[in-house]
Amino acid sequence: MGRMQVEVIRSTRRRKTIQAVERNGVVRLSIPHTFSKAEEQHWADVMVKRLQRRRDADRIDVARRARQLAERHDLPRPASIRWATNQNSLWGSCTPADGTIRISARLAEYPRWVLDYVIVHELAHLRYHGHGPRFRALVDRYPLAERARGFLIAKGAGEQDDAGGSS
Repeated sequence: MGRMQVEVIRSTRRRKTIQAVERNGVVRLSIPHTFSKAEEQHWADVMVKRLQRRRDADRIDVARRARQLAERHDLPRPASIRWATNQNSLWGSCTPADGTIRISARLAEYPRWVLDYVIVHELAHLRYHGHGPRFRALVDRYPLAERARGFLIAKGAGEQDDAGGSS
């Protein structure tokens, strides 16, 4: 995809906030004028990665994938499923009470079979709330479940990750 060009705007009005807007492949990064060069570089990297992740996620129809996976593996369909750009400590989350699922946009940059595993994991929570044997049996209908769990553990998102397979 190539590296995005970053235009830095140092603002005397900004104290702590950082803003990044992409227009025509150029990221306009607004930062406080007091930031050091290192802080500027750090935030440029963070915001470019965030914008690229959002762009990657926009290319994937997560609702369509969920419908196909639910059908293929005899799982419940969600009332809604969407990307979450602010979900950094979980790969996915499910609210069984209203049938909603959120999938971390970080998964858009991983292989599709890993994304599909997380979707299957969250769909299974629509039937079983915990991570007991019946839940595991349901998730393991997805043929690459074990491999995907290993991939996500290697990515090291932490022990609290729901779909990471460590809980």
